[in-house]
Amino acid sequence: MLFPGVDLLDVTGPPEVFSLLRREMPDATGYRVVLGALSVEPVTTAAGVRVLPDLTFEQLANGRIDTLIVPGSVESDASGRVRAITEPDVVEWTRVLAARSARVASVCVGAHLLAAAGLLDGKRATTHWSTAQQLAADFPAVHVDADPIFIRQGNVWTGAGITACLDLSLALITEDFGEVVALRVARQLVMYLKRTSGQSQFSVPLEPASTTRRMEHLRHHIAASIDAPLTVPNLARQANISERQLTRIFKTELGTTPAAYVESARVEAARSRLESTDDTLDRIATACGFNSIDTLIRAFRRKLDTTPTHYRERFHP
Repeated sequence: MLFPGVDLLDVTGPPEVFSLLRREMPDATGYRVVLGALSVEPVTTAAGVRVLPDLTFEQLANGRIDTLIVPGSVESDASGRVRAITEPDVVEWTRVLAARSARVASVCVGAHLLAAAGLLDGKRATTHWSTAQQLAADFPAVHVDADPIFIRQGNVWTGAGITACLDLSLALITEDFGEVVALRVARQLVMYLKRTSGQSQFSVPLEPASTTRRMEHLRHHIAASIDAPLTVPNLARQANISERQLTRIFKTELGTTPAAYVESARVEAARSRLESTDDTLDRIATACGFNSIDTLIRAFRRKLDTTPTHYRERFHP
């Protein structure tokens, strides 16, 4: 769906993911993406980029839709507070087109349009964290959970903010074409991991905006040797610098200490295993360099304010 002020990435992100399916399955039919709007005149997005619709909403309402993808738009006041926009005519067409669709998926704050159309009543739903309180306040019949990157409730899917549209699109591909194909598409997107629906919108910050080549080498060494003794002396030898210089580089480039960064990297590795495997906590602790379950638990409490067991209960598929 297209409408004035829509977030550009919400519109272009899913089609980019779907188009990569043709590289992995050249003989498959794949997806045919159709952009619909109130008219076929160009639509100006929030980014100022104009997008040309293929059909009108009225034309789309005459046929069957496999997947209706509903993006969102926001406005901000002078203080920078963000609010999702729900124009009545877009809400009404969302309701009409959803009735013609086998499944419906909102991207980012598009969940507000689904809620306004009555499609989320009694359902769990997520949206961008910045408008989650608004969604809960405006639509008390919706069970808002701002943490997961996407949630599926029957044939209705809601996605979290911005780049989570990629994860949501990969999940749709998984449902239609299987896990193996979706993972291959994720690799084409250069995504580190195809995240599951329960994955939190928030993550331990391991990817700084820019670092020196030496720091990049150290970060990759840590990730590849997560179960090894990653002490300050060992890391200094790996980088061929003094321990004092190593500590100074971490503080300057990453704003943290070597030990804190290593612990964050190990927590991330453990999170991935908790989400995607049935390994015991003892095995995960050993594989991620924690050496004991108690050390693993303490790290999770420090970084995520939860325990590995509770994290698995919530985020394991």
